[in-house]
Amino acid sequence: MDYMWGKGEACKIVCTQPRRISATSVSERISHERGENVGTDVGYKIRLESKGGRHSSIVLCTNGILLRVLISEGLGKLTTEAPEKSRKNVVSDLTHIIVDEVHERDRYSDFILAILRDLLPSYPQLRLIIMSATIDAGRFSQYFGGCPMINVPGFTFPVKNLYLEDILSVVKSSEENHLDENMVGASDEDPELTEEDKFAFDEAIHLAWLNEEFDALLELVEDGSSQLLNYQHSVTGLTPLMVFAGKGRVSNVCMLLSFGAMCELRAKDGMTALELAKLGDQKETAEAIRKHLESSTSISKEEQRLIGKYLAKNSNSVDVSLIEQLIGKICLDSKEGAILVFLPGWDDISKTRERLSINPLFKDASKFLIICLHSMVPSKEQKKVFRRPPPGCRKIILSTNIAETAITIDDVVYVIDSGWMKEKSYDPYSNVSTFQSSWISKASAKQREGRAGRCQPGICYHLYSKFRASSLPDFQVPEIKRMPIEELCLQVKLLDPNCRIEVFLQKTLDPPVFDTIRNAILLLQEIGALSLDEKLTELGEKLGSLPVHPVTSKMLIFAILMNCLDPALTLACASDYRDPFTLPMSPSERKKAAAAKAELASLYGGHSDQLAIVAAFDCWKNAKERGQEARFCSNYYVSPSTMSMLCGMRRQLEMELVKNGFIPEGVKTCSLNACDPGILHAVLVAGLYPMVGRLLPPQKKGKRAVVEISSGGRVLLHPGSLNFELSLRQTDSRPLIVYDEITRGDGGTHIRNCTVVGPLPLLMVAKEIAVAPVKENDNGKDNIKNDDDGNGGAEDKMDVDNKSNEQPEEMIMSSPDNSVTVVVDRWLYFWSKALDIAQLYCLRERLSAAILFKVKHPNKVLPPVLGASMHALACILSYDGLTGIPLESVEMLTSMVNATEISNFVPGRSVGTHKTVSWFLRSLSSYTDFTVPEVNGALLNDPLSQNFLPLPDSRTANPSGPLSPNFRASPNSVYARSALQPHRKQKQPPHPHREQKQPPQAVKPSQHQNATQQKQPPQPVKPSHDQNATHQQQQQQHAQERTPRKQRKSHKKKPPSGDLSLNGGLNSVDV
Repeated sequence: MDYMWGKGEACKIVCTQPRRISATSVSERISHERGENVGTDVGYKIRLESKGGRHSSIVLCTNGILLRVLISEGLGKLTTEAPEKSRKNVVSDLTHIIVDEVHERDRYSDFILAILRDLLPSYPQLRLIIMSATIDAGRFSQYFGGCPMINVPGFTFPVKNLYLEDILSVVKSSEENHLDENMVGASDEDPELTEEDKFAFDEAIHLAWLNEEFDALLELVEDGSSQLLNYQHSVTGLTPLMVFAGKGRVSNVCMLLSFGAMCELRAKDGMTALELAKLGDQKETAEAIRKHLESSTSISKEEQRLIGKYLAKNSNSVDVSLIEQLIGKICLDSKEGAILVFLPGWDDISKTRERLSINPLFKDASKFLIICLHSMVPSKEQKKVFRRPPPGCRKIILSTNIAETAITIDDVVYVIDSGWMKEKSYDPYSNVSTFQSSWISKASAKQREGRAGRCQPGICYHLYSKFRASSLPDFQVPEIKRMPIEELCLQVKLLDPNCRIEVFLQKTLDPPVFDTIRNAILLLQEIGALSLDEKLTELGEKLGSLPVHPVTSKMLIFAILMNCLDPALTLACASDYRDPFTLPMSPSERKKAAAAKAELASLYGGHSDQLAIVAAFDCWKNAKERGQEARFCSNYYVSPSTMSMLCGMRRQLEMELVKNGFIPEGVKTCSLNACDPGILHAVLVAGLYPMVGRLLPPQKKGKRAVVEISSGGRVLLHPGSLNFELSLRQTDSRPLIVYDEITRGDGGTHIRNCTVVGPLPLLMVAKEIAVAPVKENDNGKDNIKNDDDGNGGAEDKMDVDNKSNEQPEEMIMSSPDNSVTVVVDRWLYFWSKALDIAQLYCLRERLSAAILFKVKHPNKVLPPVLGASMHALACILSYDGLTGIPLESVEMLTSMVNATEISNFVPGRSVGTHKTVSWFLRSLSSYTDFTVPEVNGALLNDPLSQNFLPLPDSRTANPSGPLSPNFRASPNSVYARSALQPHRKQKQPPHPHREQKQPPQAVKPSQHQNATQQKQPPQPVKPSHDQNATHQQQQQQHAQERTPRKQRKSHKKKPPSGDLSLNGGLNSVDV
């Protein structure tokens, strides 16, 4: 910058960083060295925070910020246009773009590099610099056509590296012998295996060697105990190490060697693992075993004994006890220098902090300052790590890999590297996410080591052996290859609508696999963001403009239509950030935390991990207004830093919605139904669909229920979920569940966060619904084999092609009172009346039309027909949205939280509902300019969306439409009744674009009431004086319009026997 200024030339530099803390700390360091304050020549921009502006010559930002700038400028389209035109955008002002710490390979940085590689020829003034201390420079140079490489030698102080064998020798000499402490009950001779164990091992080795089926063998040896690692087949003498070596499975060989597997053992034919690898021409495997043998000879027998004994009990987890003891050893041997500990995640940080807090050595706060560094910690708290403590006080930093790159803590002398990191990955073949601890790469190990030698000589303690260090992968797997990419795929179409997604992603340095791309495109097509031929729709363009996942963006639009935006903002931000609930250490505290979460969830209907977060935020905001947020967070085990972050993210997302014209200023005007549990559940379903399952009850006592998902697979509920107790009950009910993701973690494959929902919200947002005849032999019971382990087929799927003992297909919808089977997405089955499902289908189409209208005309009020339909839908959901959810009482912990508090925060529905759902559905044909097709077998195959064109002019819309402040989910309002009353006899002018049809005869509502209707609706919010006056006027106006009671009574129709209409919800079919 100074060089270009000296030449009288302009200089504008953008430097990206992988993390927020890196962007802020680097900008502060540059400003400090220039003798300036941040925000003048040097600034930064991260989410929710920025300093400096257009006048700043150097701006540091996260990769995501730069990507959104490039997308918003439409630079993908400009690359094919004339250079003169393409320069008229934000990039034309830039002289340098620096992508720093590129070795981390997050998906945004890879995407940015693919865009910039195409842009560079059109911007000759622009220089792109890619930096990292551990970069694979040759590969990146080749990616950019052989660009020059510059090696900038930097001075670092010497760092002494100690590995596990060294550390165990040091700790063994201390008074508290770590090995003795952790090996209580362990002996040099392992207990004998049972005959059953031997048979299982023989079978697993046999399958692995002959059929290359390794799962069973891996499961047996994963605990790392020596008697299992070195077991020899009873006939062949093969060990697990020999099997993996002969088959060339390098990663498994390295794992077993790190656990302490013996290379010297021989099979019955005299072959060792090394010889089997050479015989099978497995060169990489043979090299790994050879290196292990060389490293074993370089250490003493005592060290080998210590490592073997230690790994037998501490092979696959972070040893918090060893870390505590090592910190104590450092503090006793030296008096100065901060200690930086790298841990995988927040749980390990909490455990380590807890161990240190109960250790008498660290109880004196004047001598030891313990700081936690994690992405969930606010920026202000994160900056404390850079401050030097007062003399005589030692700083101990417990951090994830957030402190691995781009930051310098100048007083750090000692680094403890656990060797682990939390990594999220995605399996496109099973559509399952994995979030568990994994070993770091060599590049990460080098970065961690470098934190100790920045400002003075230091020591790095690696809590893994030298052999493990040599077998670590060189670099981490790029994020774009191990994560879902729906957002990136949508960004590709925003960047260049004419470019095929797969073609563009193949330009990245490490393209994602085809199945990942295909799954992302299918999801975007399901939500309407892409057409079937992969064209970007108007809806997709709007969804991509919001800084959240596309499915979450669509949920926000639905929430606006339902006047339920406030909780939807919380759901959107929480899904993009983290769970605010903390996990205490002691079992008693954990029970209290679970009870507190259940109490919060009960405010919105219960049985919901997601809505517990919504309730927690609303109550936290109420408590904050009274100055009691600290007490609330303590009583309800909520992280205050997470709540503060969610509050800021909500403000940002609200501003984005205002900028795009979706809402006016202020979220409360679009949140009048925010406290209605039925509507809120529908909003949640819209945000989580198509992640839907149903809970299958356990078939045996003592077994757990499993969740069946659309693919036919079955998974378990995580013990940390509020709904875990449901999986332990012996019941015949099969509640529907929506969930955020299926995760394969350290404890198995689970659904952690889920919500029990009713069928009605699912029918509104499902991709596909169809009808089929009800089988006469339906006895209400399933023949399902519940194996309780997440496996199994879908034996209970209905054979819709079997026409025996059922009505002809063309007669299914011939009569309004026909009972029909409703099939959702070809795997979920319910049954209802023909008229009810026909009218629900009409509502679905009107909902789709309302969303499209909102996308095209975000500032306009919905046309009357759509506005009335959205109001009717909100009333239906308010009354019947919770049907199918188990009811149970929740014990209140304190008096801090109750439903009244939340209702005071955001007004809820003003009038309790008491009408049946059929009352709302029976007259959707009241608008003559929108004719409902006749009820027949072709109804569900004839999309009603064709009948929406042309739509009524929005200027004629009723001012009481769903976007106005007085739109409430109340069936008693004049607005709802005028839209939903049966078709009147007076003639209406025919629609100019459609042949006039007679609407179907409205069916009178049934007097039959299901038991589920006896549930009490939430307490209504007392309306203000003006609201009371308005309501009285509406009641008077309705009294003038309604037909006399005697006349209505004479037209009553006797309900059919066995009426199981939508009164009280759809009924689940057991077939």
